[in-house]
Parts: sequence; structure tokens; C-alpha cells
Amino acid sequence: MTLFRATAPLLLALALPAAAAGADAPARPAPAPPVPLVDTVITSDDFEAVSTAKETTFHFRGNVRVTATNLVMTCADVVVVARRGGDPAALLGKQEKLKSLVATGGVRLVQDDREALADRAEIFPDTDRVVLTGNPVIVRSEKEKWDQRGPMAELLRGERKAIFKSKDGQRPQTTLPGLKDLGYDKVPEKKQPAPDGAAPRPPSGTPTDAPPAVSVPLPPPPK
Repeated sequence: MTLFRATAPLLLALALPAAAAGADAPARPAPAPPVPLVDTVITSDDFEAVSTAKETTFHFRGNVRVTATNLVMTCADVVVVARRGGDPAALLGKQEKLKSLVATGGVRLVQDDREALADRAEIFPDTDRVVLTGNPVIVRSEKEKWDQRGPMAELLRGERKAIFKSKDGQRPQTTLPGLKDLGYDKVPEKKQPAPDGAAPRPPSGTPTDAPPAVSVPLPPPPK
């Protein structure tokens, strides 16, 4: 297993939105305090780095796992391209800025109670965009059963926005928690059980205000 540790958070652009565009509630709570930055660590079965005078390409293969600030990503393959500076003759040189990151093969991104699934994820730090292709699905939480899916999704970092687009006749789909019956028909009233010890109610049609019976004494028979 190969362990690669970056001293800067390479995947800071991967912040998942809380919901699709326009799905935010009108009243938003106060923003949460910033999460402390941590090193980005990438582990894989194999690792290869190739440098040119201007950039370095890192290729991670097999059981790739990325842990970063408030993020965990797993997939089969990751290619990271970083701009470099310093001595052009150096093996790796000074990695100054992340140019792109492409993850493929069962990509799964997890952040807080949200996760994104796709066959391919492309991260563009310069424009703060993440493009998901290959049956992308964004799940808000397993408990709420709220998810969005479509042929292609674009996540915009810092805007809490996800944009799903149609492609080749396939249209985006959103699944929300179940709603109560909103029909206008009156809901039948439920019969309440009689309390313990209560006298039984007379059958339907029996008068309840009939006068009491009167006993009349009969005279004795003649002798």
C-alpha cells in the first residue's frame, strides 16, 4: 500500500452542497464555524509520479482512499496534476498549486450527512467546480431519503449549489420524503373505544327517554 501525504488540502474544492439549487429554506441558520484544515492523505495499492518542467502528475491505482478536511473519498483510480516550481531538473520539484484531480471507478464522496456517488469525478480548483458523470447521485441523508440524480451533475463550491443537466434524453430526478394525503375529501372520524366500566349503549333505534313502567295493584278475587 502506498501512502501519500499532501501538506495542503488538495480536495478543498470537493465540498458537497446541502441540496439542489433552489432547495434551501428561505431562513438560513447562522453559518457554522470553519472546520480546521487537516492534511490531505491518499492511500492506494500503487503510486506513480511523473514530472515535467511545469507540472507533476500523481497516479494512484487500486483501492484509493482520500481523507481531507471534512471529506472522505474512495474509488479505484485517482490522477492528480499539480503545477510545480523550483528547479526544473528536480525529480518532483515544488508543488505550488493543484491543477486538476480526476477520480474514476465507483467514486464515493462523503461529507457530514451527505454523500455523492458517480463513476467519474473531475475537480477543477481554479473554478471551484466538481463535475460528476456516470449515473451521479447526491444523497442528503439516509434517514431523510432525499436524493438527486441525473446523467451529469455539477457542484459549485461555496455556493451550496448542485446543477443537474439532461443528456441524451435522460432527465434529472429528485426523490423527497413522503408527504401526507393532500386530497380535499373529509377524513372519516375514528370510533373511540368505550372506557372500562361504562354501561353498554342501547342498540340503535331504542328510545332512551321512554317513561318508567307503573305497577297497578289488583283487587282480591271475590269469595
